[in-house]
Amino acid sequence: MANPYKLARRAADELREESGYDNYDIAIVLGSGWREGAVALGTPTNVIATSSLTGFVAPTVAGHSGQILSLTIGDRRIALVAGRVHLYEGNTADQVVHPIRTVIAAGASKVVLTNAAGGIDPSWTPGTVVMIRDHINLTATSPLEGPAPPKGYGSRFVDLTDLYSARLRSAASKAVPELAEGVYAGFRGPHYETPAEIVMARAMGATLAGMSTVLEAIAARHLEAEVLGLSLVSNHAAGVTAGHLNHLEVLEAGQSAAASLGTLLTRVVPVL
Repeated sequence: MANPYKLARRAADELREESGYDNYDIAIVLGSGWREGAVALGTPTNVIATSSLTGFVAPTVAGHSGQILSLTIGDRRIALVAGRVHLYEGNTADQVVHPIRTVIAAGASKVVLTNAAGGIDPSWTPGTVVMIRDHINLTATSPLEGPAPPKGYGSRFVDLTDLYSARLRSAASKAVPELAEGVYAGFRGPHYETPAEIVMARAMGATLAGMSTVLEAIAARHLEAEVLGLSLVSNHAAGVTAGHLNHLEVLEAGQSAAASLGTLLTRVVPVL
């Protein structure tokens, strides 16, 4: 089995060489719908297909294309990671978090994880953006499973008390006071949750449900990056309303919210 940390270092070297960026400051993973909004951050200086980088697997989900876009905002060098991959595509936890480990190995000390999520709180209508305060990992796996991290890396028993950085959340709240906060329940998917599962998640304290983010956040924190999580509520979770769920609805919600997501990113990213 290839050492995932070694693969990430190799991919980071390739990313730096292809992009011309010696180092990155912030990485932003673009979840469903967020790619359209990220256009507001500016024109990328280059776009790299992740297929050209070591260890990356191709996304198979509509709306996800495998690319890393590089741009500069002020004196901040930004990597936009488009093309998230998921456990439900048949990937391992290491493959899911490989993009995160790569951009952190390329220097990013702050990671913004965006996603589209089902709203468990009925007061959040589709189009609402919620900042993740904490998560519940219901995927039954971890990117830290398996052999212990090699010498030079932190213990696999990483403390997740401040997983979603209080400092970054405070900065984002000052920039966008209307941002709500919530707890994200990460399911494995690919099927949507049953109404009973949403009742369970609500009883556990979750206010959002989705199929990504949690493994990436754990991997980022293990590598000592600060994490900010942002969820676009694309639909009400199963059973919250009488409606049925479909992936097209998620994509349409992202497209409808593109302008507001772009405005939010232009307000948040400069203060991180």
